[in-house]
Amino acid sequence: MKIALAQINTTVGDFGGNRSLIEKAYLQGSGEGVELVVTPELAITGYPPRDLLLKSGFIEANLAALEDLAGTVGEVGLVVGHVGLNESHTGRRATNAVSLLHQGKIVATRTKTLLPTYDVFDEDRYFEPANENTPVEYNGRKLGLTICEDVWNDEVFWKDRRYEGNPVDELVEQGADIIINISASPWSLGKERMRCEMLSSLATKIKRPVIYCNAVGGNDELVFDGGSLGLNIEGKVLGAGVHFSEDLVVIDLEKEPQDIPESQPMGLLYDALVLGVRDYLGKCGFKSAIIGLSGGIDSAVTAVIAAAALGAENVRGISMPSQYSSQGSLDDSKALADNLGIQYDVISIKEGFEMMNESLEPIFKGKDEDVTEENMQARLRGLIMMAASNKFGSLVLTTGNKSELAVGYCTLYGDMCGGLAVLSDVPKTMVYDLANWINREREVIPWSTIEKPPSAELRPDQKDEDSLPPYEILDEILEKYVVECQSVDQIVAAGFDEQIVGQIARLIDLNEYKRRQAAPGLKVTSKAFGVGRRIPVAQRYRG
Repeated sequence: MKIALAQINTTVGDFGGNRSLIEKAYLQGSGEGVELVVTPELAITGYPPRDLLLKSGFIEANLAALEDLAGTVGEVGLVVGHVGLNESHTGRRATNAVSLLHQGKIVATRTKTLLPTYDVFDEDRYFEPANENTPVEYNGRKLGLTICEDVWNDEVFWKDRRYEGNPVDELVEQGADIIINISASPWSLGKERMRCEMLSSLATKIKRPVIYCNAVGGNDELVFDGGSLGLNIEGKVLGAGVHFSEDLVVIDLEKEPQDIPESQPMGLLYDALVLGVRDYLGKCGFKSAIIGLSGGIDSAVTAVIAAAALGAENVRGISMPSQYSSQGSLDDSKALADNLGIQYDVISIKEGFEMMNESLEPIFKGKDEDVTEENMQARLRGLIMMAASNKFGSLVLTTGNKSELAVGYCTLYGDMCGGLAVLSDVPKTMVYDLANWINREREVIPWSTIEKPPSAELRPDQKDEDSLPPYEILDEILEKYVVECQSVDQIVAAGFDEQIVGQIARLIDLNEYKRRQAAPGLKVTSKAFGVGRRIPVAQRYRG
């Protein structure tokens, strides 16, 4: 049996556009001599629809698109994800559903059983789960149709399971010949490898082929990598989709397995960020971006990603020097812009800063300079960026990294101004790794940018390490405190300095209010700031 996996890039709520993508993939797959074409989870609506599911008419519009789509399906079957309607008078109105379309009809519909409600997922808010699932008869085979989380609870791979039931085991017990899983599994570093290992373990255990079709593309803060898979009964890979691009993968269950080349983590991270930027701007209706170029590594990496995502002609870099800016930073910014071929402007904030100081002098009289004056410079730069955004219709990309955002080493309404935080889930040490990867073949980012000590350049001879511990230490503490949710005592017991840990934990806790007002950021690690981390702003727990 041949099955085509159509990993397509859908847009949430674009029923017409998503249907066209499905139809195109179906025609392409049908031309490959397959018996079945499979599309990702919620392909008709896009994932995640979130509170659009509560809007009047959304579910009905999606079902109408499903009916129309069924009318275009011929001899080759089509498996498609969509929102179903809970016909009972109890529970939630919607279901996360998958249907088999064949010869102009909706032949069978099944419902997702396991509804993830953790991290960025909140499906129990919207969907009614299935009480049972049974195989679907198709061309003499029994297909076990499952949806994403339904295959993420096998006791062999997961020692600590989230759910009691195992939908796959139930399907196998009822005679399922093939397990098909449609998915919208957002990417994070290392997830593609873990996902393959998990599915391989499952196929080996149940002695059934496992067919996995994943979404691709960026929707808000989530980036889906594709990487669809077909595995035989021995857990060997029969075929795989590319990462971070649409693809149609034909899986022949009778063929020998193939070797899948190992992907480079920084290469995957780069591709994820490029796709996330491209889709966020494109799906929100923007064609161009503006970036504040400081001569530092964060703005440099952001500019490289933006140019790759949008085209150099659609990226504008603006340097905004003050009296504290070094000539080296200006030179590095200009060199980067030249290397990328992006538009480059220099707008000084020196005069504006002097005027602000004069205006505030009567009420600041007798007060020493402090962080206030540093923040004033950052906010003047924010003003310039937003003015350019308004004038040219371009989206401002903020350049702060995860380490800075964690401890509040950023200025609200200053360098935090913008519509998308590209690196907000990339720790500072990883930014350096990414910059070195970008420069692996030639100097794109000036080496002086990478090699010089990081500095905000908001006061004379300022360095980041004047206010923070070395980023190598900071990022380790951040991983333990934010990602692993370890206590201060646990981190200290692991060998870290008690005073430093206490300081960092305090800064993380106190700056939740800043992060709540930050631009949406692209999620690329297992735990990002934003919708997947819900810490109260007004709280007093310290531990």
